[in-house]
Amino acid sequence: MIRERLALGTLAVAMASMSPLTLSTHAQDFGEQSIKQSFPVETHPRVSEKDYKAALEKIPAPAEKCDPWGNARSAEPTKPGKKSN
Repeated sequence: MIRERLALGTLAVAMASMSPLTLSTHAQDFGEQSIKQSFPVETHPRVSEKDYKAALEKIPAPAEKCDPWGNARSAEPTKPGKKSN
């Protein structure tokens, strides 16, 4: 009787420790690998090269050149003789 109870206890612990593993496989839908999903194909009107270049010509030239990293670095380059920690 003690052996049966020990065996059932071991079985219950094993099943309880395996259940989270099986739940994660159901959440990832491993069983439905054979079903292929087709994504809708979007149809866009074709733009000719001539229209593209005409649209680029309409964009005004900037008055001054923009440097997005200008505030991040100093105006003078660092000297190679000094080492910073």
